Amino acid sequence: MRVFIIAGEPSGDKLGAALMEGLQALVPEVEFDGIGGARMSEAGLKSRFPMEEISIMGISEILSQYRHLKTRIAQTADQVVQTQPDVLITIDLPEFSLRVAKLVKAKSQVRCVHYVAPTVWAWRAGRAAKMARHIDQVLALFPFEPPYMEAAGMRCDFVGHPVVMDPQATQDQANAFREAHRIEPLAPLALVLPGSRRGEVSRLAPIFGKALEPVLEAHPNLKVVIPAAAPVEELVRNSVADWSVAPLIIRSEDKALKRAAFKAANVALAASGTVSLELAAVGTPMVIAYDMNWLSRQVIGRMLKVDTVTLVNLVSDTRAVPEFIGADCVPERIATGLLDVFDDPSRQAAAMQMTMQRLGQDGEAPGVRAAKAVLSGLSQNASHH
Repeated sequence: MRVFIIAGEPSGDKLGAALMEGLQALVPEVEFDGIGGARMSEAGLKSRFPMEEISIMGISEILSQYRHLKTRIAQTADQVVQTQPDVLITIDLPEFSLRVAKLVKAKSQVRCVHYVAPTVWAWRAGRAAKMARHIDQVLALFPFEPPYMEAAGMRCDFVGHPVVMDPQATQDQANAFREAHRIEPLAPLALVLPGSRRGEVSRLAPIFGKALEPVLEAHPNLKVVIPAAAPVEELVRNSVADWSVAPLIIRSEDKALKRAAFKAANVALAASGTVSLELAAVGTPMVIAYDMNWLSRQVIGRMLKVDTVTLVNLVSDTRAVPEFIGADCVPERIATGLLDVFDDPSRQAAAMQMTMQRLGQDGEAPGVRAAKAVLSGLSQNASHH
């Protein structure tokens, strides 16, 4: 069996490696070709070019690299058509992946599987119908996604979310973290996560800093920890310089340290995104707050179809996690949300637990489930021809 597999970002590389290992366990003679990063290389892929060339985010970046990207899309599609694999698997990165699939379908009958459903349940629902023209099957991370994809005419399998496989810190490691940073065992500890992109940090850090002031009045011994990614660490340090509480800044690249901080915290204030699932996995109650620039807020606000953007709320079918989005992303409201969580941290426990169960915790590993779904799709495809 020959598989052409494409990932363009670290998260996709992680999904790809787990899927490759799943396929290797089920189909011993499987061969891989395609594009991926370090993890997929370890799993046996010789990447045709460095994955970093295609992991471009944001409109302005895409425009500046447009010609190069277009060349890479055409080249990649040609390689798939020439080598005629049993299946093409594209992972996330729709700007690149779906364009490759479109070209491949125009010139061949290669089965195309896309891993990670686009967020059509939240906004721009038309994307599913557009995708269905050249994607045969979608592998979804969330249990509520298959109906949206199936309605557009694609097979869709929920395969579980990778967060259920992530290692978690123990209580001992959390205690050691507090001890190492001279944080009293009972001192209230807030984890603050203002995002990983420069724009997010610049916009959210001042708001988050002001939101902590009323919390500090209520809990004078409050300690604050901020995990910062290397590219924004300097920006984070500058952005918190005038906060009324001096945060401890740790490097999020130090995974063990970050996990210990997640476990040690009593509450988290976080930008919207996958981080809510990481907090749910370790059981740390949270407040989600997010704002974008005015224009994006107008556009996305009008297109948004859900009343919550927090994944824990969506997966658990509750609204247990307080969120302050767009015009609600103001210090006073966020502070009230934080104080409520401090007063009654247990309110989110059931929703967090249910989220992890629905995402596949204690079940088969997502990489294995994804591999089985791909193989099932291939045999279903063979029986139709």
